[in-house]
Amino acid sequence: MNTELYILLSVFLVSLISVVGILFIFLKRNMLDNLLLFFVSLSVGSLLGGAFLHLIPEVIEREGFNLKVSFLVLGGIVLFFIIENFIHWRHCHIPTSKNHPHPLGTMNLIGDGFHNLIDGLVIAAAYFVNLPVGIATTLAVLIHEIPQEIGDFGVLLYAGFSKRKALFFNFFSALMAFVGAIIGILFSKTYENFIFIIIPIAAGGFLYIAGSDLIPEIHKNQGEGFSLRNLIGIILGIIIMYALTLLGI
Repeated sequence: MNTELYILLSVFLVSLISVVGILFIFLKRNMLDNLLLFFVSLSVGSLLGGAFLHLIPEVIEREGFNLKVSFLVLGGIVLFFIIENFIHWRHCHIPTSKNHPHPLGTMNLIGDGFHNLIDGLVIAAAYFVNLPVGIATTLAVLIHEIPQEIGDFGVLLYAGFSKRKALFFNFFSALMAFVGAIIGILFSKTYENFIFIIIPIAAGGFLYIAGSDLIPEIHKNQGEGFSLRNLIGIILGIIIMYALTLLGI
């Protein structure tokens, strides 16, 4: 199977996660919150592991550990900060309620669509590095998308969408990943250095999402005291990413 087919199949699998919200929406609120917090913790570990165990090492192996790589990673962090502020993309993974309000549904769809476009671009660039990095990046994105899409589905319901419309528009937003993937395929074939610019920027983005959005969300929602469950989730995410390096996947 050639690289393009791997990219499109991976993006399709990630896009399918957009319909997962309907499977969890009927759970009791307390059970849903606990499950989502575990997935958020797992996302933290997988994003950090993806950045430090796959993306950054691949760039260093090709480019060496120099200021260019450092600035590109920092640039990714700054870029995601700018994106979050300009389009009000709020990386929250807890369903909305009176005590936990979210932005309007339309704004959420716009932000999530742009987020999915970036996912597709990153996945495409990762596969052009090599197959193991592509699979690891896809898995990190996929794990992160589970709580993200459940949260998005809840936002749309809260904003007044019917369940059918929320499902449709959430899936339509997820398809923007294909646009990002196509852009990634075209640029990766045209500009040889494109891949090794996008990958460290993506690593910075992973670090920003994990550190700025997800970890504070864990602290905010776990209540008083230390949560062993959340720590296990983070460590498990890192172990999954490390296991992929051992298996050569």
